[in-house]
Amino acid sequence: MRNRLALLALCGLAVLGVTAATAHAEPGENPRTGDTRHGPSEARDDFVVIGHRGASGYRPEHTLASYELAARMGADYIEPDLVTTKDGVLVARHEPEIGGTTDVARRPEFADRETTKIVDGQPVTGWFAEDFTLAELKTLRAVERIPGLRPNNTIYDGRFEVPTLQEVVDLSRRLSRELGRSIGLYIETKHPTYFAEQDLALEPALVQTLRRNGLNRPNADVYVQSFEVGNLRQLDRWLRVPLVQLIGGSGAPYDFVHSGDPRTYDDLLTREGLAEVATYADGLGPAKDRVIPREADGTLGEPSSLVTDAHRAGLVVHPWTFRAENEFLPTDLRSSGDPAAWGDIFAEYEAFLATGIDGVFADHPDIAVEATRALRD
Repeated sequence: MRNRLALLALCGLAVLGVTAATAHAEPGENPRTGDTRHGPSEARDDFVVIGHRGASGYRPEHTLASYELAARMGADYIEPDLVTTKDGVLVARHEPEIGGTTDVARRPEFADRETTKIVDGQPVTGWFAEDFTLAELKTLRAVERIPGLRPNNTIYDGRFEVPTLQEVVDLSRRLSRELGRSIGLYIETKHPTYFAEQDLALEPALVQTLRRNGLNRPNADVYVQSFEVGNLRQLDRWLRVPLVQLIGGSGAPYDFVHSGDPRTYDDLLTREGLAEVATYADGLGPAKDRVIPREADGTLGEPSSLVTDAHRAGLVVHPWTFRAENEFLPTDLRSSGDPAAWGDIFAEYEAFLATGIDGVFADHPDIAVEATRALRD
């Protein structure tokens, strides 16, 4: 890490100034001087719980209500996924297509905005954030993305706005003051190649927001993550916060596919690949099956060497995503045939914690906090 995670955990989001080098650095300049990378801390009190899209097991994802609940449940970080509006404002949504997470499909005034676009090489039909100004987007209301699995969350449909990144920053600061501990930001840039193709690149606005809020510094409680590689390399020149390379369960980073690079996520996880990742990133965010694969029958298998290999390369490991519903659990940890019922997620946590991971992305942060209490006390 550029700085030990223990320092990240102790420093609040309400900060003083930024260094002159950071304040005046322009895209293309490296604002860091004498920066050194360090391996994961030996102290397991550095373990972090990340509220995945907030407390999305209890509230519609990527809403201020979901983020606030995650923090109050004990999450160390809240995770906004970033897309952009037509007028270049960063907002928190899981995907550029917003038909599944807002009530836009029920708004007749926006019926003509439905369209089909190519996202990461695949046709997607719906309504897209970048076709709405912020003012228009603010008239929409969030809805539960997976109502069949989380029917209780649907009682909140229509109650919450789509938040901007700045609103999430402001919330994290308010909650840090109220709770007496830092509530960090774990920011994901969504589909960066796609947004660059729309002439709405996410990175400049993200860098500007972090600088404006005094958060572009090594000891800010901020991570930035991406499934692509090229934009992380770009951000490594501009940002001083830790960067995390996300790893899909299969396939390849889309910027590799787009440029004709034949490498896949599997290639990034070889020892050589991890050493290369460590030249621009500080952590790895793998799909959790990369850490403990499942057997052919869906039961939990034996751990891979990924955590050990990543630690050897100096990378922390924060796998995703831990969820309580049977649908998402190994078959031997499910409580019944009901996909929405909760299974033995504590047993899953126990198996994963034994691998030496450094944090978890959790839809139910309170369960993650309880499961990791011994590590964090």
